[in-house]
Amino acid sequence: MTTTYELNEVGVDGARLAYVDVGEGDPLVLLHGWPESHAAWRHQIGPLSQSRRVIAPDWQGWGASARDLRLSCDYNTEVDRIVRLFDALGLDRVDLACHDYGGFLGLGFVQRYPDRVQRFAILNSRAHRTFTTPYYQLFGLFSAAARRPLLRPLLTARTIGLVHRLGLAQFVRNGSFDTQRLADYLDFLNTREGRRWYAHFWAGYSVRLRPELAAGLGAIDCPTSVIWGDKDPAIPFRYAEDLAAHIPNASLVRIDGGHFIMEQRPTEVTEALQAWLRRPIEGHGGAGERATPVT
Repeated sequence: MTTTYELNEVGVDGARLAYVDVGEGDPLVLLHGWPESHAAWRHQIGPLSQSRRVIAPDWQGWGASARDLRLSCDYNTEVDRIVRLFDALGLDRVDLACHDYGGFLGLGFVQRYPDRVQRFAILNSRAHRTFTTPYYQLFGLFSAAARRPLLRPLLTARTIGLVHRLGLAQFVRNGSFDTQRLADYLDFLNTREGRRWYAHFWAGYSVRLRPELAAGLGAIDCPTSVIWGDKDPAIPFRYAEDLAAHIPNASLVRIDGGHFIMEQRPTEVTEALQAWLRRPIEGHGGAGERATPVT
């Protein structure tokens, strides 16, 4: 049985942002990816909240948070929005774990605001690189279409929800989530307002490389865990190996699974995060551990 957590609300950039806030102790923030919500971490929130105050937002535009067309979705704005969320919640320094799009933003955040991150974990994210060619072309098409009025209807058509359900059905088959959970993630595409916001999101998103992210890996000196499902066709395991090789204090955890690894392999991911949270924060900048457990 999956626990359902009460959602709180806070204003960020003048828009309502929903978030889970459970447990006591040092704050741990969990950032989800596309097209999910805080529920992507549903298996981890309970166990982790036994020793931490766990804060899991629905990022702006996703889940129960507002889809406000006034908000920019460009990369720099989104990264800085994390700061404004932390400030709104009175969070100074946190442990930060992030997946997919959340990891892309989180990597920029830990580089830009190192004093706000105590420990950093990243899971199956394009991070400092971009997607493999088929996914680069697909998401590049979404982005290009969203910026062109004649092509924008590709993202705002009523059929876009069905297209996404069919495209993500493979993750129902591999056990990452069931059909109801997938519907929960994609239900916003059933409304005209939701589809308009979706096109707005892609208009602000870019698949291009951000070379400053790769260049800044060596400056990340907090205890870092790179946790990766090694059967991800869009974001392969070699990206994880590259991150772990270039972040000085990084450990690498390889898990037998696909992209939505927290949902497909919840026990292994929870254990990896618990081990990461036990790592001392003193002595940043050391060589770190290089163990690569395989499950």
